[in-house]
Amino acid sequence: MTGSLKTMVSYVKGRANVSPATAVVLGSGLGHMAENVEGGVKVPYGDIPGYPQPTVEGHSGELILGNLRGEKVVMASGRFHLYEGWDLETVTLPIKLFHELGVKNLILTNSAGSVQVQNGPGTLMAITAHLDFTYQESSDTPLIVNEDRYHSSGLLHIAGESAERNRIDLKEGVYAWALGPSYETPAEIDLIRELGGHAVGMSTVPEIRAAGELGMNILTISCLTNYAAGVVEAPITHEEVITSAAEAGERFGKLLTSIIEDLGGTE
Repeated sequence: MTGSLKTMVSYVKGRANVSPATAVVLGSGLGHMAENVEGGVKVPYGDIPGYPQPTVEGHSGELILGNLRGEKVVMASGRFHLYEGWDLETVTLPIKLFHELGVKNLILTNSAGSVQVQNGPGTLMAITAHLDFTYQESSDTPLIVNEDRYHSSGLLHIAGESAERNRIDLKEGVYAWALGPSYETPAEIDLIRELGGHAVGMSTVPEIRAAGELGMNILTISCLTNYAAGVVEAPITHEEVITSAAEAGERFGKLLTSIIEDLGGTE
């Protein structure tokens, strides 16, 4: 990573006169959500001094600052992954940028694989806990982490109420973080299921950790875009992930908009 955080923050503030209270990170295939931002100012990652650019399909690489149902927001269309060759400092850079912009509430979204056959493609899942399946820090059996500083009970409650009011089926579950870029084997998926996981993906947990350390309120919602390996007899492709995310986009967008509107009402 090149460039200083201070320089990045100064540049973004100069492009958009918005002090966002809520940030949303948009996962694979969910970049269209930025279209809901009113008066949105787009800041391409490539224009921000020293800011990296994503390389994965479905991650366009821009910040959008504006208003959504009266709430000042910043959306990140595109994230960074360890499997792209970035280090943890770079992967979590957007979270630090959000914090410096004054963000209090962080909504993380991602596309993930379903570990449970009853949660088919298109399922929306509020993440109540996570586990680190990368084995980078330890070879010990991963433990489920459900602390409130990483998974805000208050935001989960708002998400549940928003889903019910809009008649959107919102499941709850545990997200398992794997390194990628290859999809997990059936044996790995069996172990994740045994450990208590419901969804598996290659991102988000570093962002959760960084935001938790900075004192943000964190909500994570996964769009389950495919069955993980071995759950059903079908191959997994990134194209399937993008397609499924797009098909679920209307429901996901309606839910996120409602949540953000409710957040504005709590201030």
